[in-house]
Amino acid sequence: MDELTKWFQNKSLKRIFIFALIVLILFSMKSMINFILLTFIFSFLMDRLVTIVSSKVPINWKLIVLVSYTAIVGLLTWGIVKYLPIITYEITALVRQVTTFYQQPQDNIILNYIFSMLGKSEISQYLEQGLAFAMRSFSGISHLALQIFLALLLSLFYLLEKPRLVTFTKKMKYSKLAPFYNEIEFFGGKFIRTFGKVLEAQFIIAVVNCMLSIVALSFMGFPQLFGLAIMIFFLGLIPVAGVIISLVPLCMIAYTIGGLIKVVYVLVMIAVIHGIEAYILNPKLMSSKTDLPIFYTFIVLIFSEHFFGVWGLIIGIPVFVFFLDVFEVTKSDGKG
Repeated sequence: MDELTKWFQNKSLKRIFIFALIVLILFSMKSMINFILLTFIFSFLMDRLVTIVSSKVPINWKLIVLVSYTAIVGLLTWGIVKYLPIITYEITALVRQVTTFYQQPQDNIILNYIFSMLGKSEISQYLEQGLAFAMRSFSGISHLALQIFLALLLSLFYLLEKPRLVTFTKKMKYSKLAPFYNEIEFFGGKFIRTFGKVLEAQFIIAVVNCMLSIVALSFMGFPQLFGLAIMIFFLGLIPVAGVIISLVPLCMIAYTIGGLIKVVYVLVMIAVIHGIEAYILNPKLMSSKTDLPIFYTFIVLIFSEHFFGVWGLIIGIPVFVFFLDVFEVTKSDGKG
């Protein structure tokens, strides 16, 4: 018993044990992971928004929270009622357009050679699987909408009672739960400073990229702009790889509506927007410790997608940066 007590008093071992316990609890709640992530994302982003607004406008905190949530829920409801049928139609049209592009013979010899090497039957099979996945996603939209609504509601209660919640939670620091509370506080602080900040930066970058891309594509005469906006935004949440993934359907659509010259225009557009992201947005929004080598970025995305699916592509890099911060990898610059 004495040895067990000494073992648990070791700070490093205790921290590892509690961290493993947190991971185990989260794993046991994997069926609720969508709800947990959505609640954290809404709470973090709305807290940042309300903090910025309250620093600029001398209005009561709760009033700002209520007005912000009312505006967002109102816009979401209006957007869903008015534009969801349009977006659904346009995404379906995009899938059909890409499928037609693959299935029909092209005038370009190089493209025909590439298709013959890849095999049209396999490509068609992958496209059919992708379309089936999209249809399943749309069929489960009511469940997703319920999760989003509950996550928004819970984040609203969190922000309205934030001072009281902080005061109540700090009471655990002086209770028998103090050993657990101190470690959870440590990991929570690291999580917010890394995961939250990186996710916030990815969200802002995705919004800016989406807006710039849609403006450029509208000038180029692209169809289905609503569907393309949804695609570009969600792919923009994936660091680095999202740009490459979005390039494929955009180039195919460009070739269909305007030939190789439109493809060149798209490539130039992506290069310019990626340059804005790399040299303006990233330095402003990301700290230097999140500047991962491209190799590490792709390795993390590949493994996180394998284990966590679509969510892995979005949260893989923030989680990896969180682990780097926990193990203090980012504090060393490799000198001396």
